[in-house]
Amino acid sequence: MGLPRLICAFLLYACCCCRRAAGVPGEAEQPAPELVEVEVGSTALLKCSLFQSQGNLSHVDWFSVHKEKRVLIFRVRQGQGQSEPGEYQHRLSLQDRGATLALTQVTPHDERIFLCQGKRPRSQEHRIQLRVYKAPEEPNIQANALGIPVNSKEPSEVATCVGRNGYPIPQVIWYKNGRPLKEEKNRVHIQSSQTVESSGLYTLQSILKAQLVKEDKDAQFYCELNYRLPSGNHMKESREVTVPVFYPTEKVWLEVEPVGMLKEGDRVEIRCLADGNPPPHFSISKQNPSTREAEEETTVDNGVLVLEPARKEHSGLYECQGLDLDTMISLPSEAQELLVNYVSDIRVSPADPERQEGSSLTLTCEAESSQALEFQWLREETGQVLERGSVLQLHNLKREAGGGYRCVASVPSIPGLNRTQLVNVAIFGPPWMAFKERKVWVKENTVLNLSCEASGHPRPTISWNVNSTASEQDQDPQRVLSTLNVLVTAELLKTGVECTASNDLGKNTSVLFLELERKLPEPESQGVVIVAVIVCILVLAVLGAVLYFLYKKGKLPCGRSGKQEITLPPSRKSELVVEVKSDKLPEEMGLLQGSSSDKRAPGDQGEKYIDLRH
Repeated sequence: MGLPRLICAFLLYACCCCRRAAGVPGEAEQPAPELVEVEVGSTALLKCSLFQSQGNLSHVDWFSVHKEKRVLIFRVRQGQGQSEPGEYQHRLSLQDRGATLALTQVTPHDERIFLCQGKRPRSQEHRIQLRVYKAPEEPNIQANALGIPVNSKEPSEVATCVGRNGYPIPQVIWYKNGRPLKEEKNRVHIQSSQTVESSGLYTLQSILKAQLVKEDKDAQFYCELNYRLPSGNHMKESREVTVPVFYPTEKVWLEVEPVGMLKEGDRVEIRCLADGNPPPHFSISKQNPSTREAEEETTVDNGVLVLEPARKEHSGLYECQGLDLDTMISLPSEAQELLVNYVSDIRVSPADPERQEGSSLTLTCEAESSQALEFQWLREETGQVLERGSVLQLHNLKREAGGGYRCVASVPSIPGLNRTQLVNVAIFGPPWMAFKERKVWVKENTVLNLSCEASGHPRPTISWNVNSTASEQDQDPQRVLSTLNVLVTAELLKTGVECTASNDLGKNTSVLFLELERKLPEPESQGVVIVAVIVCILVLAVLGAVLYFLYKKGKLPCGRSGKQEITLPPSRKSELVVEVKSDKLPEEMGLLQGSSSDKRAPGDQGEKYIDLRH
């Protein structure tokens, strides 16, 4: 009988186990935890639902469950709370009459299950799942500065994206030219890893690897971090970056700056360009236009040959050679002709013309140029245009015709391209003085610089009648200027100073008269005189106005006879008679004449009497 009982007991135990595993209807199941979501650093409110189902509880215990380990963290007794020693000791408090446990300064380490449980045996417990979130920092992207060759057989590192201090781990998405990139075998590979900081936050690092083509040389890459907060889903984007892409050279060409007609003196740049990256090693050769053979070759690392200043000798055919250092293939450009326009030195004939007064002279101007030339003749002293053309004819030459004449040869189609040549015409004759006489204001016993100028052909020399230091300066082949340093004495003030110019054909003299400077009134005394004159004028004006006012008011009656009485006390009527005579013009006496209708009696000489007797 013992064996059958043992078999029955075993079958009964196996049946119970199967019913538990199969979840037989009617058995109690563990409910899903309540979800509470908070951000790092905020306060989590953990509300115990047992207070609603069982009324006021006097005995409640709070536990944290982490890795299947339950730890008591808080006790509630008769509405009073007490923290247990440990990591939550100083961050827990009761709210809502003990129904809510507040957890402050939430960290990622707090993401776990919290449960509350009453004292009664087999009391139902309430479980709360705490979820913690933290937005990552702005993503930092770094491009591959070394560059990527297009002929690479495997995907190369394009850029690295780092998102720091987020929780939980954000999701990264890579973009090229605004379009998301996905994993593609042998084309695109995204490798991500994360690091847990001591704070519990995550730092995400994602590396984009890809095979690039020539068209990706200007492509814009960036990364995007997607993350969640209690408020919903969010994202942050990095800045855009470009990556150097290396591809072989297929074409080489040549450019010239500035574009258009070039002239001597310009700064000219010959540029070699290529469609490869990095650019090839350049050299520039100049060819003979007839034989197409290289006359000279120049190696330029930056691909630029500078001609400064450009000369006509720089004209010719130029060609670039680009050597790809990876493939060691040399590619030439098309030859391009460079023309530096010029005007040669001007030749004037005769070169040193000399003529007698009254004769004629013909001047001829010649030059060569790469373009059509225009000539004109100008008078050097005045700049006046005398003739448009290469020939200048001068007839019946006078002394004044001597001096400089300038020939200008220019290319109208190229502004600024011209040459000039000066020729001096000499007219034979005795010296001609710049002045015959001149007055010079001087101060006695001072050193004075006197100048004297003369012209003629042959060029004259100048002498002075005063024994002192003199110096000469040639102004042009026919004109000379002499300067004399002299002490002003009483004798010189009487005699003056003479300068004499002479050549083989005669002489001429100029006289400089020295006069002492007049001493003008000091500025202060001049001001006093001006002020005094102004005051006198104002006084006269006021006096005239007063007399006119008295006359208008009848205080100063004037009769036809010109005699006026002024009332005096009876005792003094016979004491005083004043006679006023005036030699002023009639119109100046208008204020004393009475009305304009009064006429002067014949024989009236303008005498006025004021009878001071009554």
